[in-house]
Amino acid sequence: MSETTLNIRPAETGDQDAMWDIFHEVIVDGDTWVFDANTPRSFAMDYWFHPGTRSYVAEGNGRVLGMYLLRPNQPSHGSHIANAGYMVSSKARGLGVGEAMGLHSIEEARRQGFKAIQFNFVVSTNEAAVRLWKKIGFEIVGTLPGAFKHSTLGYVDVFVMFRKL
Repeated sequence: MSETTLNIRPAETGDQDAMWDIFHEVIVDGDTWVFDANTPRSFAMDYWFHPGTRSYVAEGNGRVLGMYLLRPNQPSHGSHIANAGYMVSSKARGLGVGEAMGLHSIEEARRQGFKAIQFNFVVSTNEAAVRLWKKIGFEIVGTLPGAFKHSTLGYVDVFVMFRKL
């Protein structure tokens, strides 16, 4: 981000209003995340603040511009692989917030002892996300045919993406 310094830090309870605004804005179109537009705030906040999940916010000029979560992809014997999810406010898209959070999450996952990061559900038509994840070292390791019901395109493929740490 050129005009402002981006600070990425652990999310706090006081961030929930801003996080809810971003969450709802991202899911309402039904084109990138599995959540229904009518997902209740309580469910969304439980998702982002669930035990075992570490959530982070990216802020610039005192405003939350994006958020991501990091957690084990699976329990027990699969817990050495991280899973992550990212959301960026429409006001901050194209400013490098997603890339900054992606790079931050890679370092956080390393710091927390994960051996890799796996994205289980990257909607194939979300070309900006696919392009970004490839740019920072993720590979498509699988395709789930028709696994996402896109609000305007119907059933589209989903990618499983992976990056060793």
